[in-house]
Amino acid sequence: MVRVGIVGIGFMGMIHYLSYQRVRGAKVVALCEMDKKRLAGDWRGIKGNFGPPGEMMDLSGIDTYTDWQEMVRDESIDYVDVCLPPALHADVTIGALKAGKHVFCEKPISLTTTSADRMVRTAESTGRQLMIGHVLPFFPEYAWARKVIESGKYGRLLGGHFKRVISDPQWLPKFYDPNVVGGPMLDLHIHDAHYIRLLCGMPSSVVSTGRMRGEVVEFAESQFRYDNSDLTVTSTTGVINQQGREFTHAFEIHLEKATLLYDFAVIGGAPKLLMPATLLEPNGKLTEPKLGSGDPLDAFVAELKEVSQSIASGAPSEVLGGSLARDALVICQKETQSVAKGKAVRV
Repeated sequence: MVRVGIVGIGFMGMIHYLSYQRVRGAKVVALCEMDKKRLAGDWRGIKGNFGPPGEMMDLSGIDTYTDWQEMVRDESIDYVDVCLPPALHADVTIGALKAGKHVFCEKPISLTTTSADRMVRTAESTGRQLMIGHVLPFFPEYAWARKVIESGKYGRLLGGHFKRVISDPQWLPKFYDPNVVGGPMLDLHIHDAHYIRLLCGMPSSVVSTGRMRGEVVEFAESQFRYDNSDLTVTSTTGVINQQGREFTHAFEIHLEKATLLYDFAVIGGAPKLLMPATLLEPNGKLTEPKLGSGDPLDAFVAELKEVSQSIASGAPSEVLGGSLARDALVICQKETQSVAKGKAVRV
């Protein structure tokens, strides 16, 4: 049994807490939060763009802290789950690693490559594991697509298009502040940047066009260029000003002998499966695999199972590693530079 301490009880902290209830072999034993109302179990003010609303929680039997530095000194905790705003990721992660804890930190790894490098180096020097919460590969449709690609059954990967767009998240303070959250690139698109990096490797350059809001990208279309000219990869991401379509993500992935399709949205507060996961073959045959319950928490449960198993076994996760997350951050930064400069940027 690995014992977990969560730092930060906002939307993602709540999602992680609920998901841990379904992870065999892991137990939340401590919570750290400066809001004493939330620390007492009143989570009714927490909201996000998917999952259940916040409610009153029974936190009896769980140690509570208002100071993360005090919590990481608790010798009974095996790893720290960091669910704070991105600007705080580096300091808390490095402090926890130096205190001898493994760390699972929400994405993005950090807001700058300098601090991301410090996090990765500290994990290496302390001999602790650092994993970053890039949950997308654990969503059933994305896990299925990756499995199909890696099987080699349908030939080489030729590329694809990835889409991730939301309504303006008016409930999220400092969303467009480059020094706190980082805007749509680092809060939203980094999921696809990580998945693209996982499937295709690092691009040699990117060219992105879009709209800026202050110092961050509001909306962008990107093309990822590779030394292999057969690999054609593009993305659409950002925020629209209209409310009513809270969230959408989709992909169209091209292989030599198959095309993989998927499109999901939350519209008017209701989930809409616009295109179920579908495999198209050259002869016109199509297959729709059966992929779980449709509960978005399933992906977080799968992710946290991998985190807990990696820590229990000592075998680092290939998907959640800090270096991979650092690469995803670099890709997003290069896309922002491309939009701002109006030209292609080398990665």
